[in-house]
Amino acid sequence: MFFTKASMPRPPKRFLAEPFSYHQQIELRVDNLTNLGLGVGRIDGWVVMIPFALPGERVRARVYRNHKNYSEADLIEVLEPSPDRIFPVCPLFTTCGGCQYQNLTYERQLEWKREQVGSLLHRLAGIQDATVDPVIPSPLRYGYRSKITPHFQQPRDGQVGPIGFLQAGQRFKLVDVPQCPIASAPLNQALASVRDEVRSQPETYRRGATLLLRESDGGQVRTRSEEICEQRVGPITFRFPAGGFFQTNPSILPTFVEHVRSEAARAGARFLVDAYCGSGLFALCCADGFERVAGIEVNEGSLLWARENATANGVPNAEFHVGSAEAIFAQIDFPPDATAVVIDPPRKGCSPEFLEQLFRFNPKSVVYVSCDPATQMRDLASFRQQGYRLTRVQPFDLFPQTRHLECVVSLVRDGIANP
Repeated sequence: MFFTKASMPRPPKRFLAEPFSYHQQIELRVDNLTNLGLGVGRIDGWVVMIPFALPGERVRARVYRNHKNYSEADLIEVLEPSPDRIFPVCPLFTTCGGCQYQNLTYERQLEWKREQVGSLLHRLAGIQDATVDPVIPSPLRYGYRSKITPHFQQPRDGQVGPIGFLQAGQRFKLVDVPQCPIASAPLNQALASVRDEVRSQPETYRRGATLLLRESDGGQVRTRSEEICEQRVGPITFRFPAGGFFQTNPSILPTFVEHVRSEAARAGARFLVDAYCGSGLFALCCADGFERVAGIEVNEGSLLWARENATANGVPNAEFHVGSAEAIFAQIDFPPDATAVVIDPPRKGCSPEFLEQLFRFNPKSVVYVSCDPATQMRDLASFRQQGYRLTRVQPFDLFPQTRHLECVVSLVRDGIANP
């Protein structure tokens, strides 16, 4: 239904009244997807972003916010569906904010993710002639996540409200999620009993909480952050606290780390430095390809696990150092012109201080792993200014059904022949 002027709901404060009125319904063709998973269409050149709308579709949408150069709208009806549209597996899709692409065939998910990496490469890194390799698919499209963190808010009147994840498009409102199709079967099985336990003792949670469920090898589920998980990746078994960082799609990890290992060795480096090494994932999985490997980590707790994992797996050529923010490479004695560096920074990318130290160390090659291609491509501009040349861009779909992906970028110093 279309609102008449008299029945139009009152807009929120600070609502910009142009070019559309609040809750005005519009019809438009969607022609693109953003890297946030939003459909993009235009009316008279004005951009409108619509979640869960797919390229090629004609849709009806309801505007809820105008910005200075675009508007946001909710999807009301798909008038002409895309041939790539499919029925979502999860009944909470479009309500829960965890997934963006369950309505899109997996093959097209991979194609769009590749296109989005290419667009960021051109726009943010200023590189126009590079090729993005096809996205490596996940062996599991559902049931792949080995960790979930449902939330719930402060109980009211002795009752716990929704236990789940943020509602799509909301900052605070939660959706009750009794089962999650992208989580592993052991996690979903454990989730039911954890939810029952929380609801049976609301007095324990006066401020609400974030729950933790993490699968360990063998299907055991850990629910406390200090409990120890095990995860085997190729021939290496890693142990780490359930609350610590470790990749959450075990099905793709062997292929993922093998790519990092081979890219680090491509330029002929004899030594490897794993910055942001955590519990040692890349350092230990890559160690057999190098004379010596050094992991650097500012978190001493993670470093203890990296050392323990090296000992337990019999990796004699790996060493681990605590790095201060001001002197990351201070304890590295490898010759830079024979050294490759693997970096896997947080989502926000590399800090200027880290990049300054990396460029001062001046390694032969760098393998940059990122869960946010936007900040990764932003950082690539600095690498180019420092004389590094892009040799490969390889995305991995560690997060099917969502807008997220992992991207591995390979760089070598100018003057080094193509590896």
